[in-house]
Amino acid sequence: MVQGIVIFFHVIFSVLVVTLVLMHSGRDSGLGSLGGGSGQGGGQHVMERNLDRITVITAVLYLVTTLALAKLLN
Repeated sequence: MVQGIVIFFHVIFSVLVVTLVLMHSGRDSGLGSLGGGSGQGGGQHVMERNLDRITVITAVLYLVTTLALAKLLN
């Protein structure tokens, strides 16, 4: 039962990590340049910073589920 729940969250976090990492594109592309211009707007930097935070949190949760699965399946 617990293994199934951990596997479910592991799959969800893996898809989220891949999606969030793909949203991070080069300097002048991706979410940072949605507003257009040279990227000097404050809102664009806030959006990129929030995307960075969400990506790191999701990656840490993915790591936690990976370690939990390793512990549960051993």
